[in-house]
Amino acid sequence: MTGRTNLTIVLAAGEGTRMRSSLPKVLHEVAGRPLIAHVLSAAPAGAGTALAVVVGPDHGAVAETARKARSDAGIFVQQERLGTAHAVLAARAAIAAGHDDLLIAFGDTPLITAETFARLRAPLVEGAAVVVLGFRAADPTGYGRLVTEGDRLVAIREQADASEAEKAITLCNAGVMAFDGRAALGLIEAIDANNSKAEFYLTDAVAIARARGLKAVVIETDEDEVRGINTKAQLAEAEAVMQARLRRAALEAGVTMVAPETVYLAADTRFGLDVAIEPFVVFGPGVSVGDGAVIHAFSHLTGATVGPKASIGPYARLRPGTQLGEGVRIGNFVETKAAVIEAGAKANHLSYLGDSHVGANANIGAGTITCNYDGFDKHRTEIGAGAFVGTNSSLVAPVTIGAGAYIGSGSVITRDVPADALALERNAQAGRDGWAKRFREAKLALRKGRGKPE
Repeated sequence: MTGRTNLTIVLAAGEGTRMRSSLPKVLHEVAGRPLIAHVLSAAPAGAGTALAVVVGPDHGAVAETARKARSDAGIFVQQERLGTAHAVLAARAAIAAGHDDLLIAFGDTPLITAETFARLRAPLVEGAAVVVLGFRAADPTGYGRLVTEGDRLVAIREQADASEAEKAITLCNAGVMAFDGRAALGLIEAIDANNSKAEFYLTDAVAIARARGLKAVVIETDEDEVRGINTKAQLAEAEAVMQARLRRAALEAGVTMVAPETVYLAADTRFGLDVAIEPFVVFGPGVSVGDGAVIHAFSHLTGATVGPKASIGPYARLRPGTQLGEGVRIGNFVETKAAVIEAGAKANHLSYLGDSHVGANANIGAGTITCNYDGFDKHRTEIGAGAFVGTNSSLVAPVTIGAGAYIGSGSVITRDVPADALALERNAQAGRDGWAKRFREAKLALRKGRGKPE
C-alpha cells in the first residue's frame, strides 16, 4: 500500500466452548482444511509482514497447524483467558515492533478473503487510526452493534449494554480490526476490565481512540464472509457456504459439473481444462485433475494426481499417493493407494492396487489385488509396461511382473515373473462324473425320510 510498507498481523486462535469435541475449535475443518489455516491463507504475506499467532496453553497442535499453514508464524501463548484485548496483548512484542499497520483477526472465521483484508487496511492510508469490519445481520441479536455518525464510528455497543434504539441497528461487529501501527499499542494497553465480566474487550479501543481525537471508521462485508464458528451447526453452515464458493469458482474456470450441488471439493482441489465431474463425487485434500479427465459418479479422491484424459469411476476410490498418467482408466469399485499408474494402463473393475507401480498400457483384470501388507510392513508390487494380469489374481508383494508378461486368471503370484513370460498358479482341476446327480438324489431321499416337503 502506498506509503505503508510493513504490517503486523495478530491472529487469536481462540477456543470453542460449544463444539463438544476434544479437538480445539480452530482445528475443525471446512473443505478439508483447518479453520485457522483458511484465515492464515487469506491473510497478507510476504516481505515486511510479521505474523503473530496467539494460542492457549497446552495447544501445541494449534501452533503446529499454524506453522504448517504459514512458516513465518510466530507463536505467542495467552496463559489466561481474559478477553480479546488480553489475547492480542499476548503478542505485545510483535505489536511493539511499530510496523505501519496492525491487523487483528480470529482463527474461527474461515470464509474471510484476502480482498477484505486489503480493504480493511485502505482507510489507514486516509488517516484512520482504527478500522472495524462490519456486516449487515439478518438477525443482529447477540452481536455488538456499530454506532456511527456519518462516516465515523462512534462506538461498538454490546447487546447487553445497548439501548432499544441501538438494538435496532443491523450493522454489526465482525471482530476483525485494523490499527495505525503508531497508535495501536497505546490504544490496546489503555483498555481496562471495567465491565460485568472483568475482561479486556478489544472493542473498547474505538471509544479510547475517539477520546484521543483519533478517527475510527467501518468498512462493510457480507454476513457469510465473517461467520464465526462456535458450534457444529455453525461449522456445517460455513461448509455449505464454502462449498458453494468453490463450486462457483470451478464452474467459472470451465469445469463441467452435471449436478454441482452434489460435488464436494477441498480448498486446494485443482482442475485442468475441460474436466467433467458427474454427480456425487467427493474431493479430499491434495487432488489435482488434468485436462480432459472425467470423474464418474460416486467416486472419492484424496491426495491423488489424475492425468490428462483419465477416466475415474464410477464408484472408484483414489487414496493418497495415487498418481495416474494420461488416459489411465480406473473403473468401478477399484481402489488405489500409493500407486503410480502409467499412461494408458487400465484397471476397469473390482481391484485393489496398493504400493504399486503399473507400467504403461498394462491391463489389470477384474478382482486383482496387490497383497501389500504382511501384518507388519508394506511391500511394493512392480508391474511392467504392457503386462496382462488375468482376473481374480493375487500378487503377493514384494513381487515384480515383467514387461509384457501374462498372468493367468486365478493365480496367486509369489515370485517374480520375467518379461514376456506366462505365469500360472493353479491346482489341477479334478472331476467326478455323475457326482452332482448322486448328491442331489441322496439329499432328496434324506429329506423325504424326515417327512420334509421336497
